[in-house]
Amino acid sequence: MRVEAADAVGVGAVPANDALVQAEPITGGAEWRAYPMLPIAAAFGYATSVIHIYGFGPYVVPVSQAFGWSRAMATAGISLATIVQAFFGILIGLAVDRFGPRGFALLGIVLVPATFGLIGTATGSDLNWYLLWGLLSLCVLPVQATIWTSAVASRFTVSRGMAFAVTLCGASIAATVFPLMGSYLIGRLGWRLALAAQGGLWLLLAFPIIFVFFRSAFDREKGARKVAGEKPKPRDLPGATLREGVFSTIYARLFVACLLFTFTILALVVHFVPILTDRGADPVAAAGLASLIGVFSLVGRLTTGALLDRFPASLVGAVVFVLPVGSCLILLLAASSYFALGLAATLVGLTLGAEIDVVVYLLSRHFGLKNFGGLYGGLLAALSIGTAAGPLAASSVFDHTGSYALFLWGVLGCMAASSVAIASLPWKAREWSAPRV
Repeated sequence: MRVEAADAVGVGAVPANDALVQAEPITGGAEWRAYPMLPIAAAFGYATSVIHIYGFGPYVVPVSQAFGWSRAMATAGISLATIVQAFFGILIGLAVDRFGPRGFALLGIVLVPATFGLIGTATGSDLNWYLLWGLLSLCVLPVQATIWTSAVASRFTVSRGMAFAVTLCGASIAATVFPLMGSYLIGRLGWRLALAAQGGLWLLLAFPIIFVFFRSAFDREKGARKVAGEKPKPRDLPGATLREGVFSTIYARLFVACLLFTFTILALVVHFVPILTDRGADPVAAAGLASLIGVFSLVGRLTTGALLDRFPASLVGAVVFVLPVGSCLILLLAASSYFALGLAATLVGLTLGAEIDVVVYLLSRHFGLKNFGGLYGGLLAALSIGTAAGPLAASSVFDHTGSYALFLWGVLGCMAASSVAIASLPWKAREWSAPRV
């Protein structure tokens, strides 16, 4: 009885000429040889989804100066985009489960750079500013993380952890490339034209790669049926129903872990330089130490991806989520040596680069791919709420107490709780497999 490759990786059937080796067990190496560019294309897509977060930093000061705005006003659009994602994340995930990710990806990869460039047409009116960011917020929805991870999950099983890691490295690439690109273009063109130029250049780079290489198992099957003149066939993927997933205690623990994690770790990252300067660090040295977070986020992402393919994901996740506890203890109790502060930044970076990898991996293992998009959309809502609220909460604590100490104790408690939530998950996930053909 012939077993198609998609059955081996937990997705619906695909054309035989698109399959991996049929007669032998699938290996991680075989998956990478069959689809080496899919995670890379997905990484470009994921980077596009955060261009407004990591790419707008260099524009904050010139925009504030041009319109006489506070920096809070200049960056209000980022919070708006995060809230919109939280609200619509589940709907987009359900749509991906039904129609596949490729159409969303191709639409969003054009709209996001275009609307990012439109920010440069701002008039200085508050209403105009919110409308421009509102448009960008809606256009970001078709490129949210669900799109890219669902496609990668449909092709990788044995090496899924590393494939997710490569995909989500798009955020690390964005954090490195976009600020440099924006700063250079602003110096050459001014902030208005720089926004358009940055969006256009990224579109020219990312679109061809995604157009050629970004196809999930479902997209391949749909294309093959269209060529053969057959009607589209409903997706019959292995996994839990939406109701089973949402009402599962495993899903509840993942949701809580996501909410606690992003509420605290993103706030810690945003306020890391002020925390260091409050401890007496030179501002330039503090910025240099904070840059270690970005460097080690990449290290953490790739290392965690490799570990997830070899060890129980709950154990790996619990260790990753508890690392910031050590960072907070250093910042609260240790001497203010640059070595100690650098170690604190390193621990934050290792966790920041690994958290989404852990969550996405655990979700796909425990609930399969049948409703992966919808279930991940729910977790994205938790991630988005934490991202929007955490930095504001940290600011409020400092404004009321004149210190970050209470905030750091809160981070310590939240990260310990999120680590326990992950550690409590079953070490062995249910085996989801599609019917063999």
